[in-house]
Amino acid sequence: MAGRRGMVILGAGHTGGRAAHALREAGWSGPVTLIGAEPSLPYERPPLSKGLLSGEKAVGDFALYPADDYARLDIRHLASATAVEIRRGPHEVALADGAVVAYEKLLIATGAEPRRLVVPGADLAGVQVLRDVADAELLRDRIGPGKRLIVLGGGFIGLEVASHAVSVGAEVVVVEAGPRLLMRAVPAEIEARMRARHLAADVDLRLGRTLAAILGNGGAVTGARLDDGSEISADAVLVAIGIVPRVELAHAAGLAVDNGIVVDRHLRTEDADIFAAGDVCSFAHELYGAHVRLESWKNAEEQGPIAARNMLGGSEVAASVPWMWSDQYELTIQIAGFPDRAKRIVVRETGPDSLVLFHLAGDGRLVATSAVGPNSVIGRIVRLGQMMIERGLYPDPRHLADPAVNLKTLMREQAA
Repeated sequence: MAGRRGMVILGAGHTGGRAAHALREAGWSGPVTLIGAEPSLPYERPPLSKGLLSGEKAVGDFALYPADDYARLDIRHLASATAVEIRRGPHEVALADGAVVAYEKLLIATGAEPRRLVVPGADLAGVQVLRDVADAELLRDRIGPGKRLIVLGGGFIGLEVASHAVSVGAEVVVVEAGPRLLMRAVPAEIEARMRARHLAADVDLRLGRTLAAILGNGGAVTGARLDDGSEISADAVLVAIGIVPRVELAHAAGLAVDNGIVVDRHLRTEDADIFAAGDVCSFAHELYGAHVRLESWKNAEEQGPIAARNMLGGSEVAASVPWMWSDQYELTIQIAGFPDRAKRIVVRETGPDSLVLFHLAGDGRLVATSAVGPNSVIGRIVRLGQMMIERGLYPDPRHLADPAVNLKTLMREQAA
């Protein structure tokens, strides 16, 4: 039997966990069911390639809420549960074990999953992705002094793992198909700084190269062969070639899918009783005048509660400026907005160990701020840049470039 209808959240990750608690905070007293494929309660994912991998943090350190909160708030958590069908007519979610959960409103927060390799040897022991706690714990055991690691993909996850691996004495080769690192994420000026830092740490960077095969012996990985015929020995291979939204259930249910589940600015699908949020959704972003899909901590943190309150009849808009960060070695990269939508870059000198860029649209509006350096230097600047973007300001490029100009004062003057 489906049982009493309530608010059902499909996906017990960061977005889903925040949404479940937000329903209670907003006054919903009916059933709340949180369905997750993982055995653990909701947690934040950034520590997987940072604190958990290094051993500085334990799983409990980045749980969203204490375990007893779920019982106290009467949030039903179905762990290790796989949904197999969304039945829009009867308002039900069918699970693999035969159970059926009835919903009044449904939030799809299934997130995304790593892209998989389709080359010979991809199934060898020692070849893995990094998306959950089990992945991180397995990878941590495979990285250490004298170990040899191949990282496939020069994005944030791959480079964060590379920086940790060399710090504990492993030999690391990064294989990236593109002509540079961080192709999708950061401007070339910041990539050049990070590439130099990885080379200084003796990371072997193979740019413009693709994988031909993973080599093995006795069922375990021993290395890889690249498209140029070169071979690299390895004890482990991390596949970090991006993620794809988990949209299969939504697509099968007849919901619109286009680089994610298509939702409006309120995170509602074309079905008034179904919402989507987090990595899995493509939402109408008013600030940029287009649908966007964001893969970031900030997006999960904000959209879960917004969707929850809108499920209860609210009309909140998901419209904040995107923000993301990456810690590698002693450096932090921060990006606010979309640098690729700019026509002009303004450089602000902040010292020899950092670089700050302001990205302006063709009409002079600030659309992004990006930076690399110690967080103590760049953090406040990026935050002020984010605030200027939110307010739709057109700052004078000369003032942005001048380190003597106080950005907070500039922002106030612009807004006046």
